[in-house]
Amino acid sequence: MDFELTEAQRAIKERTAKFADEEIAPFAKENDERAEFPWEILKRLGDSGLMGGSVPREYGGSGLDPIGEAIIFEEIGRACSSVRTIVSVQVSLVEKSIFRWGTEEQKRNYLPRLCRAEILGSFALTEPLSGSDAASIATRAEKKSDGWVLNGGKTWISTGGLSDIAIVFAKSDPLAGTKGITAFLVEKGAPGFTTKEIKGKLGLRSANTAELFFDGCFVPSKNVLGATGEGLKIALSALDNGRYGVAAGCVGIIQACIDECVKYSKGRVQFGKPIASFQLVQDMIARMHVDCDAARLLVYRAGALKDAGVRNTLETSVAKYFASEAAVRAATDAIQIHGAYGYSNEHPVERYLRDAKVATIYEGTSQIQKLIIGEHLLGVKAFV
Repeated sequence: MDFELTEAQRAIKERTAKFADEEIAPFAKENDERAEFPWEILKRLGDSGLMGGSVPREYGGSGLDPIGEAIIFEEIGRACSSVRTIVSVQVSLVEKSIFRWGTEEQKRNYLPRLCRAEILGSFALTEPLSGSDAASIATRAEKKSDGWVLNGGKTWISTGGLSDIAIVFAKSDPLAGTKGITAFLVEKGAPGFTTKEIKGKLGLRSANTAELFFDGCFVPSKNVLGATGEGLKIALSALDNGRYGVAAGCVGIIQACIDECVKYSKGRVQFGKPIASFQLVQDMIARMHVDCDAARLLVYRAGALKDAGVRNTLETSVAKYFASEAAVRAATDAIQIHGAYGYSNEHPVERYLRDAKVATIYEGTSQIQKLIIGEHLLGVKAFV
């Protein structure tokens, strides 16, 4: 068991931290206030090779190991969770799904452009009446001689309104239960495919979120991802990757809370001395630090299992559950330490709380993570 980063991992940490500090953090507040999608930041991320994740270099990726991916998600999440969400969706849900399940033609066509951020991808699973219960999706796919026709809708799809390619899950055989779901690659501009942006979100305001509508949308047979009927298997494997990215991003939020609170508490003077000297302030910052260390190690444990090719659904759920809840705790305490200033956008800690909260909801709520953990421990099937 080795707790030291490799030379390559340290290098990617230094490079990503520098990029985050110089290219992302200075624009996070303004982008959040204006709900401005960070196109230029994404372009520079693509140019810098930070959007290629573990996709092999032969397909245009960065060839990183899972720990390297986590480091990128953490450092970007420390600067701006909206950007981290976009990157996580691109890398964890879209690129890795196409690499694992796609045909050679699909890999060659999409992966190099996704890894360079020349095109954006989205992952369309959630529906108005199907959230945690992924197997209950109602979107239908009807087989035609030369392809499939999709009818239905998706909601709360990150980057969905701006993506060039969406991985869409639909029931291709309603009588086959969980084995009757198929994944499709639907390109922007396909006839019968429209989107509508979701506005008024509590957090992640500069990350696009949308509803997707399919009204007789034709998808050619070559755009089926994986085999017909493998959709749920593809979705669940992707969610393991997505939860890993969310957990790592939450470590970044906790670290950002620590950094802001240390700086603020040393400069804020009350009763004639810095509030950093008050034991109750130290107590809150100490808890943040312990949570940050624990969350990071849980993420790295899941990453080490991924690197070894070992099944890691339990460990990834543990990391996602703990890190997301810890990020909310850290941001809540960070606001408390900042007092009234923390309740305004004069300091970034209020944004950290707004952005952290959704991490306990998307990619599987905290309650779903506990169900997954309980299933593994008790050997019972709670769902799917």
